[in-house]
Amino acid sequence: MVKLIFLGPPGAGKGTQASRIADFYQVPHISTGDILRNNVAQKSPLGLQAKEYMDKGDLVPDGLILDMVEERLKKDDAQNGWVLDGFPRNVAQAHFVEKLLSASKNGNDTQEEKAEISNSLMVINLQVPDEVLVGRLLSRGRQDDNEETIRNRLKVYDRQTQPLIEFYKERQQLVTIDGNQSVDAVTNSLKLSVNISS
Repeated sequence: MVKLIFLGPPGAGKGTQASRIADFYQVPHISTGDILRNNVAQKSPLGLQAKEYMDKGDLVPDGLILDMVEERLKKDDAQNGWVLDGFPRNVAQAHFVEKLLSASKNGNDTQEEKAEISNSLMVINLQVPDEVLVGRLLSRGRQDDNEETIRNRLKVYDRQTQPLIEFYKERQQLVTIDGNQSVDAVTNSLKLSVNISS
């Protein structure tokens, strides 16, 4: 069973690689952005709540996103595994994922079960040097992308994600992959890493 979380700064190729690995293992590629858009489009109860915040220009609260992720991971197509992209974003959300996984056992967190959860989950950290990321993001040519805003986004990402990386390192769930290779080379590195651990 493949349960993967993808971490990586903007421009690291996270979405591309998450999608390729999900296709390879025939499990759903779940991105929080997609979950949110789908719930809003389908006018689900959670989507309607989220739309109220979005219409006001407010951020959708964490609690709502967590509910949507939980609902998505319980769907039939996710029972043999999944690839999560863009979630969790912080340690509180990482604890939530851990609780979800243990609840899907039987809720009693014995040491054996904790070990089993650790073994079933892998966290991929795509590492790419800042200079390469800046170059990639500038070449995409989005209107609001200039070097200063990109460097600031990368700093914010590092600050927010470092605690998450430490969290998964402590649990020995983190695998760091060199994202500064061709798209195919990164995919091959990922397949090797996932196979070794599964």
